[in-house]
Amino acid sequence: MRKILVLLLVSYTAVFAQQRSAPAYPLITHDPYFSIWSSSDYLNKSTTKHWTGANQSLTGMINVDGKVYNFLGQSEKVYRSILPTADEKPMELSFTEGRPDADWFNVGFNDSKWEKGMGPVGSEKSQVRTLWSKDEVWTRRVFTLKNINSEKLFFKIKHDDNAIAYLNGQEIYNVPKVEGKFVYIPLDKALLKTGKNVLAVYAKNNGGPSFLDYGLVEEPADANATKIEEAIQKSLTFNATQTIYTFKCGKIDLTLTFTSPLLMNNLDLLSRPVSYITSKVKANDGKQHEVKLYYGASTNIATHSALQKVEAKKYGTATLSILRAGTIEQPILKRAGDDVRIDWGYMYVATPASYKSIQNISSVSNALTTFLTGKQFKQNELQGKQLVLNTIIPLGKVGTAERENFVMLGYDDLYSLQYFHANLRPWWNTSGKETIENQLQKASADYSEVTQKCKAFDQKLHQDAVKSGGEKYAQLCILAYRQAVSAHKLVQSPNGELLFLSKENFSNGSIGTVDITYPSAPLFLMYNPELVKGMMNGIFYFSESGKWTKPYSAHDLGTYPLANGQTYGEDMPIEESGNMLILMAAIAKTEGNASYAKKHWKTLSIWAEYLSKEGLDPANQLSTDDFAGHLARNANLSVKAIVALGGYGMLATMLGETATGNKYTEMAKYMAKKWMELADAGDHYALTFNDKNTWSQKYNLVWDKVLNLGLFPQSVYDKEIKFYLTKQTKYGLPLDSRKTYTKSDWITWTATLASDRKDFETIIEPVHTYAIETPDRVPLSDWHETKDARRQNFTARSVIGGFFIKMFEEKLNNKK
Repeated sequence: MRKILVLLLVSYTAVFAQQRSAPAYPLITHDPYFSIWSSSDYLNKSTTKHWTGANQSLTGMINVDGKVYNFLGQSEKVYRSILPTADEKPMELSFTEGRPDADWFNVGFNDSKWEKGMGPVGSEKSQVRTLWSKDEVWTRRVFTLKNINSEKLFFKIKHDDNAIAYLNGQEIYNVPKVEGKFVYIPLDKALLKTGKNVLAVYAKNNGGPSFLDYGLVEEPADANATKIEEAIQKSLTFNATQTIYTFKCGKIDLTLTFTSPLLMNNLDLLSRPVSYITSKVKANDGKQHEVKLYYGASTNIATHSALQKVEAKKYGTATLSILRAGTIEQPILKRAGDDVRIDWGYMYVATPASYKSIQNISSVSNALTTFLTGKQFKQNELQGKQLVLNTIIPLGKVGTAERENFVMLGYDDLYSLQYFHANLRPWWNTSGKETIENQLQKASADYSEVTQKCKAFDQKLHQDAVKSGGEKYAQLCILAYRQAVSAHKLVQSPNGELLFLSKENFSNGSIGTVDITYPSAPLFLMYNPELVKGMMNGIFYFSESGKWTKPYSAHDLGTYPLANGQTYGEDMPIEESGNMLILMAAIAKTEGNASYAKKHWKTLSIWAEYLSKEGLDPANQLSTDDFAGHLARNANLSVKAIVALGGYGMLATMLGETATGNKYTEMAKYMAKKWMELADAGDHYALTFNDKNTWSQKYNLVWDKVLNLGLFPQSVYDKEIKFYLTKQTKYGLPLDSRKTYTKSDWITWTATLASDRKDFETIIEPVHTYAIETPDRVPLSDWHETKDARRQNFTARSVIGGFFIKMFEEKLNNKK
């Protein structure tokens, strides 16, 4: 019988695994900082994380008649240091940059002539205590142990680039690549000795910055592990604004729904920094059962590093029970960059007071104490590291009638962004007079209405996307929605303009990047073009204030969250000017007027003039695909300039400037004909004008079709589509003939050029296959390798909002 049950379980698991619909699932998504995901198809099999990969644990348990089942997450591991790393406390080491004797890593080696320093070591002065200036470094840390009590021993290391480590002369680690976050490598505790021990690490820098930090830690045993069973996940439904799981928890069935109400037709709701976790429970055996729920939220949600000290508080209002936590330091807007999490402001967990929830604050080890034993914590405030905000909801007797309740998770960042040295509050508190408690109260009062609106929106989006491009296309649009929206922050500028600024996640951390705005725009043009204006307003202000004086658009506004001016090292003149002009034309086409263009006409005219001179045959410039390097005579970049000039001509005509409109429209048409001659490579058009043995996706052509400019004949689209169909791979159409990697947003634009629905779906299908088969369990990367579906660094970026280009094209051209 046991063998049959095992086989059935394996079969069930295999079937369920095939239903995977995303590489990672959004749970709490609001902005680039308040963004928590599950990286497993089974919600209770992994620790929930921030999109950067840092642990931000949400946990959930249900007690059914005294039996406890885990349905949400795995608790964050808490380690005790044996030999602390430098992120915890100053670390002493000996080091040399000259090759030492072969036994340098042994306990008996004499390192008295080596240099002494403090870790970490590396080349970036702002990040290290000891500078490592050459290609290689050899380091030793000597430590003494009086006794060895470790149950689970780990080597903890972070390095750039290669590293080899030895403990007491035995190799324990050898990784020839960068590990940008600390990794924990299990070790045999027998490697440690009472008395003198040596941990030695060799590191090599292969280029760029260097870094090395390492130590030893142990993991305490979990006293509660044997008291908890895993709930059986029965289904996972993934929608645009909701992620829904169902579980069997013994004699109780549980439906768990995460709702982030990112509805773009209501900016106050869109800005409200509150998400819901809804549970619905009912008996599955027709009987009554005593039930209570537990939710835990790690205070790491409010820190950049788990080692930052936090303070947490329990309190309430007339209608809510509330837990709050944030760092003691509160370094508001002091930390900028890419792999960065917020460490100012406060996180909140709140429930309606009518639930009579039991809330407390604890260490990780004591998080379940009250839930499992009934023992209460009397303190209402607590300070420490890696605390947990605990909420228990007693449901009493539960039978076949479904019982519904919700918990709210919120974040008040106090100040969201710095905009040309002015600190800006979030949109919901532009006045500075609103409170997070009031926002939580509104969220509680609006719960039923908001969740019903989300459900209706999700159904409509799915229906529209299927109608536009088929089921697999619809699944890609659903996958894109929360990721794209939550990669932005909504604020109001000092002069009263809406700002909806993106973070360039895991590419370079820029804020308000124009060539991030451009690919993401179709989603926002579909549902609220005011948000596209919010992406563009800062770039216009940058130029029109005189802070940016070049005759083409800037690339970005700074490094998130500091929008004080461009920080990217090189301009992209044709790329960004073309992007801004095309998007302006798209807004005008969407709204049926060019009033927004009129407001910025002088700036647009300067950019159009630049493109008229430099756009047809581009010099050796970067394009948005800057990871591929500089490229002269780039045919796709030329298309962007041509379409942008056609869009400018359309805008001029809409504004009544007929002569200018005619001039630029005719110019764009002439350039399009010239382009067809320059790029012609027989059965396709080349990557560059000077090499007909190349090819590339001409994704910029899509705007000629979307805006109905009539610059290029249908034969150009047809020739390219026919050629692309010969270059398909299992995981997508390569970006061009130079490499086998691709960009999934550009593939959807390229596919939209197809006049035949079957061709569109043929080009789209491999993107869907990539999304559900990539081994990288992180929010979707828009840049991946078509050979093996591996991501190429980019993660959680807003650009997959570009998947909506097909829907937008049909909406704009009123196709049935």
